[in-house]
Amino acid sequence: MRIRATATVAASLGALALTALAAPAAQATGSTGPAVTFSAVKVNGGRSIVVGASAKVSAPVTYTVTKPAGLSSSSFQTGPVLYRGASITSPSDLFISDDPGTCTAASSTVLHCKATIVLDSAHGDLINDEAGAWKVGALAVDSANHATWKGDLGSAAIQRLSKLTADATPEPVRKGATITVTGKLTRANWDTNKYAGYASQPVKLQFRKKGSSTYTTVKTIKTSSTGTLKTTVKATADGYFRYTFAGTTTTPAVSATGDFIDVR
Repeated sequence: MRIRATATVAASLGALALTALAAPAAQATGSTGPAVTFSAVKVNGGRSIVVGASAKVSAPVTYTVTKPAGLSSSSFQTGPVLYRGASITSPSDLFISDDPGTCTAASSTVLHCKATIVLDSAHGDLINDEAGAWKVGALAVDSANHATWKGDLGSAAIQRLSKLTADATPEPVRKGATITVTGKLTRANWDTNKYAGYASQPVKLQFRKKGSSTYTTVKTIKTSSTGTLKTTVKATADGYFRYTFAGTTTTPAVSATGDFIDVR
């Protein structure tokens, strides 16, 4: 099990939460924690968190805390959690926002909060097997390290940044002659902090005629074992060739920059 606060800040929410999680089960499940509930948790505006091979990404999180009117908001700290596994209190993987959320009172019982989860692949926060869907939760911790944990508040995707290239040759080319379009699909390898080819993935070759704003699909091919692409087409008109990848659960969609071909 990998349990990580996502930054290093003294006396932070992450440090308190990790202490609470290591406490006896009754305490960790929140029976003695702050009497609060969580709702409307949104990670990164509902978009995937995409992290490069050696990059630090800050994902904003918004959420609502409901508390008793007599409970002071200064008596506890709250923050979002990303986790995998059956339960937020016994996860296989867990990310805790190290800095506590900043909350604004909407009423005596409702707080609107903002926080940030930081993922740093350059310093071992992520490994390749952790790409994909994560569950979303939240916690509140008081000064005595009593915690209230709540899971199943939504989901978030953490993905490995993808890159795609395209090169059409020869240029210029005679009308009706053969054009060769090469390229490569790579994605972040968090284990090595480098980029590596993404094998056996369907990729579309598309063409946009000069003067048009729309690409149309010419054909679909698959990447090689090293992520490379190569195919041929006939030259018909001036325009731009590109490859485009639809993405997977672990890797976002990406399109190459169009490469112009001068047909004479």
